[in-house]
Amino acid sequence: MAVYRYRALTPNGVIVSNRIEENSRSAVIKKLKRNNLTPISIQEQIAITKKPVKTNKRNIKDIEDIMKNVNTSSIIKDREKNRESYIQKINNALAKTEKITTRDLVIFTQNFYLLKKANFNNIHALQTIIGSTENYIFKGILEDILAGVEAGENMYTTMEYYEDVFPYIYVNMIRVGELSGSLTNSLQQAVKYLDNSADLNKKLRNILIPNIVQLVLLLVMLVVGTLFAIPAIQNVFDAVGSTDTLPTVTLWFKDFLNILIQFWYIPTTIIVGIAIAIVMYIRTPKGKYNFDYFKYTMPIFGELIFSLDFSRLVKAMLLNLNNGMRIQEALEVSKGISKNYVMLSLIETSINNILIGESWIDPFEKSGLASSMITEMLKIGMQTDLAEMMEKLVEYMEIDINNIMDKIMQVLPQVVYSIVGAVLIFFVLVVLVPCLQVYMGTFLFSAAGY
Repeated sequence: MAVYRYRALTPNGVIVSNRIEENSRSAVIKKLKRNNLTPISIQEQIAITKKPVKTNKRNIKDIEDIMKNVNTSSIIKDREKNRESYIQKINNALAKTEKITTRDLVIFTQNFYLLKKANFNNIHALQTIIGSTENYIFKGILEDILAGVEAGENMYTTMEYYEDVFPYIYVNMIRVGELSGSLTNSLQQAVKYLDNSADLNKKLRNILIPNIVQLVLLLVMLVVGTLFAIPAIQNVFDAVGSTDTLPTVTLWFKDFLNILIQFWYIPTTIIVGIAIAIVMYIRTPKGKYNFDYFKYTMPIFGELIFSLDFSRLVKAMLLNLNNGMRIQEALEVSKGISKNYVMLSLIETSINNILIGESWIDPFEKSGLASSMITEMLKIGMQTDLAEMMEKLVEYMEIDINNIMDKIMQVLPQVVYSIVGAVLIFFVLVVLVPCLQVYMGTFLFSAAGY
């Protein structure tokens, strides 16, 4: 056993330091995490032998003893104040509010890919990146990953503990790369995945957010105008003795809102009940499967979602095949690339088909989700060179995905504009037409008996 000196961040943002005796650095980090301490640095001090330890050295053997001594943080803080600069003090104070962003993950992946491409091993690459990481929280996570690698673990096993930091698909890309021996290629795919996701999210935000804001404002104006402007206009008609009446659609919507306000608890209960029922159904295996199938068949986005999942599967299989795996093993390793129950069931069926001597391509063909071009290219690959055909298939699917995204970017604005336009027309009929009646003054003719 060895003694490790650690510096860690408490949930309150206080940096504490102490010693702990453990078998490995990985075990130290896991104990600290279980006690809500985020590791900042861990250094091995001395190796514990059977010789008696001097009384002037403190060796804490149990994590509970460590937590009892956390009260000495005030002494540690005073010592740190004498060592740290004002900038470091400010950084430490802000560390408790620091969050791990997508940008942090992108920078880490890009740097790790470049270092691996330069023939750095995993330990050296992680140590280099940790030294330049400014985010305290993310730095602690990377040190945890490094400790696992030093203990002989794969990186993805530690990343799975941080599912709120590393996306599921990202972790499985790293997993495929490590198990297939092609981590550099997997990192390249991960970089592209993060960039494409960020690009797609940016495009969707640029289309949806402005139109959603317009839609919300129109709905607010519609409700406020119906509840306040319409009664005021009706009072003006009554005050001058006009026989003119408001448009039928205006009166109908006004009565509808009044009833909705009076019995608000009924629609609220119905909506909440429906939402709870849907959530509970989706949590069942059958409901999850049906919901995932809907994702692949839904209008506008369904084809894109399936193409992205299938493309990742093909890329993962290609890495495995290039490193000497059989098709069954490649499917086994690659099946975690998607959380969609439909895709997982197709992969499992393909594996079973291989075991009974049937084609592994049949489940994808019979599902009706994969295009005939994709399945035919895979069949040709089985008769010639599957890895080479999969490389061509990846190129084809990337072009196809780009075309699908271009179509979505053309169709989606039209759909959103149609919804906003329909609400705008309804607003004009309900609110603006009565306002124009008042502005034009036509109601005064009927008030005067004309």
